[in-house]
Parts: sequence; C-alpha cells; structure tokens
Amino acid sequence: MKKRPVAVFDVDGTVFRSSLLIELVDAFIAAGIFPPTVKRLYEREQRLWLDRKGSYEDYIMKVVAAFRGKLKGVRYSDFEAIAEAVIEGKHDRVYAYTRDLIKDLKRKEYFLLAISHSPKLILEPFCKALGFNKVYGFMYELGPGNRFTGEVEELHLMGNKALILKRAVEKEKLSLEKSVGVGDTESDIGFLELVARPICFNPNERLYKYAKRMDWEVVVERKDVIYKIQ
Repeated sequence: MKKRPVAVFDVDGTVFRSSLLIELVDAFIAAGIFPPTVKRLYEREQRLWLDRKGSYEDYIMKVVAAFRGKLKGVRYSDFEAIAEAVIEGKHDRVYAYTRDLIKDLKRKEYFLLAISHSPKLILEPFCKALGFNKVYGFMYELGPGNRFTGEVEELHLMGNKALILKRAVEKEKLSLEKSVGVGDTESDIGFLELVARPICFNPNERLYKYAKRMDWEVVVERKDVIYKIQ
C-alpha cells in the first residue's frame, strides 16, 4: 500500500499568530487561577524580547517554566474550560500563508502533523479544527482529585521534535518522500532536516542563518503581504 506523505508544522508563531501557551497563561491570570505576580517570572525576558535585545526562545522557555510551576493543584475542569474559551476567542488568528498551505496539503491527502511545546489540552482542539491528523503537545500529569501535578509526561520525547516526527512516521506508516516541514525557530531544525521540503516561516535570526546555509525556503508574512526570500 502506498504510504501517505507527511507535512509537519510547528504551531505557535507559525500557524497561530501568537503563542497558545502565552494566551493560556494570560487567561489563567484573568480568571484568578494564577496570581498576577506570575508575570514577574518572565517579564525580564519578555521585555528584552519586545525591545529586540533578547531572544524569543529565552522568553517562551521562561513562560513554560512559569506555567509548569504554577499549574500544580489546578483542576482539570478549570484548565479545560479556559482552554476552550481561549480557542473560541482566538481560533481565527492564524497566518494566511500557513492556513492556505494546510488546506492545499490536505487536498493533496498529506498526513498533517503538529508538534508544539504548548499544552496538548489546548493545542489538540485548535489543530483538529484546522484539519490536522495528529497533534503532539506537552501532556501534563494528573494527580489525586483530577488536579495537575505540574509534571510533564514523556518530557524526554517532547523536547526532541525530530524524534517525534520519526516516531509518527513509523507509527502511522507515513513517507518522508515529498514531505513538508514548517518551522520558525532553531528548535525546529531537527525535523526540518528530515523533510524533503523544509520551509522556514517568519524565522528568527538563528534559523534564518541556518536556512540560508542549507538553501532552504524562507517565507515571511508581514501585514497582508507574503514574501519568499531566495
């Protein structure tokens, strides 16, 4: 039987025009589940990023750490309700380029795979609505009383996007021939090196420099214009 080609996407900043995790943290604070002081854990890195004096990777990793640290004791039902509210309000905030690419690849019967460091509880419904077949995101452990412990399940796997892609290809019996990959930061290099057509979309500096060395596609969407940089 002929194997389906795979198309793998990072999501935050690549499909979604923000970060699902950042939106989730803001919603938790607004709902009173997280204290407003949680922002102090990442505000320095956020400020440096906004002032273009620091990296987005440093900023988002601090947000991830803050989220994990404050998630302990949060009820699953509260998490689920807030995730649904965030998706309801933000589900259309996607980039035109990747939105249309997803539709095109879906028509061509590609197996659509999403890999992100955002929590799977918000990532999966967001991606499924766009037509993704499989979603890999951070799965947080549940403890007594259906409350989160703050621990991430299979953390060793989730930190390696290339390994996730290899596992999905084997498990779903997919093909890397004619495969497509879309990422925006250096953390996506691992899976971009595995696909037949790597696309660096709105890349940060580190990924852009790597892409130029490797002669990969670079695409930038700014306002309502899409630029392909050769």
